[in-house]
Amino acid sequence: MKYIVDIDNTICKTYGNDYENSIPYMDRIAKINRLFDEGNEIHYWTARGTVSGKDWSHYTMYQLNEWGCKFTTAKVGKPHYDVWIDDKAFNDEFYFGQN
Repeated sequence: MKYIVDIDNTICKTYGNDYENSIPYMDRIAKINRLFDEGNEIHYWTARGTVSGKDWSHYTMYQLNEWGCKFTTAKVGKPHYDVWIDDKAFNDEFYFGQN
């Protein structure tokens, strides 16, 4: 299976655009890593920099590696939106349970 996983407030707590102080949710990362270990594709996709125009790609890769994330690809430039409507989408709280 292919999984698209957001980063901020999905696998880490990020306040606003303060990406440098994001706090990883290690339990969520472990669950995603297990999916990868089971042979699934994990594609991290974030909107970091989409509105500001700042390139966060190198720092994002640094964080994912620092946090021990396993993945197939990681991309910045996800569209900025308020509501994502998709027949295959899960809310992070639904997927991971309440924190």
